[in-house]
Amino acid sequence: MRRALAVCALLAGAAVAVFLLSLAVGSVGLSPSEVWHALFGLTDASGDSDGASQTAVAIVRELRLPRAAAAFACGGLLALSGALMQVLLRNPLAEPYVLGVSGGAATGALLAMLALAPLWTVQAGAAGGALVSMVLVATLARRDLLHPQVQGGHHEAGSRLLLTGVILAAGWGAVITLILSIAPEGRLRGMLFWLTGDLGGTASYGLALGTLVLALLLTLPMARALNVMLLGETVAQSLGVRVGRVRLSAYLVASLSIAAAITTAGSIGFVGLVVPHLVRLAWGNDQRLLLPAAALLGGTLLMAADLIARTVIAPAQLPVGVITALLGVPTFLFLLLRRPR
Repeated sequence: MRRALAVCALLAGAAVAVFLLSLAVGSVGLSPSEVWHALFGLTDASGDSDGASQTAVAIVRELRLPRAAAAFACGGLLALSGALMQVLLRNPLAEPYVLGVSGGAATGALLAMLALAPLWTVQAGAAGGALVSMVLVATLARRDLLHPQVQGGHHEAGSRLLLTGVILAAGWGAVITLILSIAPEGRLRGMLFWLTGDLGGTASYGLALGTLVLALLLTLPMARALNVMLLGETVAQSLGVRVGRVRLSAYLVASLSIAAAITTAGSIGFVGLVVPHLVRLAWGNDQRLLLPAAALLGGTLLMAADLIARTVIAPAQLPVGVITALLGVPTFLFLLLRRPR
């Protein structure tokens, strides 16, 4: 417990540092005092906020604060769901989008964009598409979720669940390609930015941040059972773990986390795949530490990636998913090379 608290305190400190840096750095640089007064000062009738200009207040409170908070929440959700998926499927290559939830969300969002719908409709379409995909996977693979089969003394972990998700993801991919092929050229840029992950138009972060807190509250009590399930479903059942209930709970929490992240920021890759491996490499595979540490590290890394995306060619901005992919590919290759045979 003492070690876990120390690790989480270290990661929380890093998250706060990157968060404050995200508020200060940009196409318009702000000093630490300007950021402080913009955050906590009271705006008077003249437009000043205890020494901070009205421009600084608008930049921090209306632009950078929602974007940084949304990046932290989405990064935490993706890393947490990736860790859960890797335990659920007992596959180190499992990542948040492997079960097709992102494909359903992308289809719903792109259909709303194709219809020239407002932003809230795009977010609602993404949430609805993610929910439809989640229900389809859970229905088609309910036996694998609720009643895992043991063959030859070993469970083929999540085979039906994984295959169902892969097939649905392929189907959603075909629909997405069809939408892009018939979309007018004026809408393609926005669609491509959404598909690669974009925090540029983020105005609210309450849904993602609330979902992250709720997901942690639901998964931490399951951490001991998840540790036992790493030994195999047969061992877990013999030790009294209700495997079907734990698997279903983990799937639902991971899917809802993915849906909230995609609804807020679009499809952002590699965070949910790489971050759990980084935590395991540094601090081991105890889920009681891995789950909160992955959430903190994922949020911190996505905030850092978003900071790079909006400053590297400022005032123009890059999709944050491009930065996470450029950072994630060499990192994952390094982890593979370090992994013992």
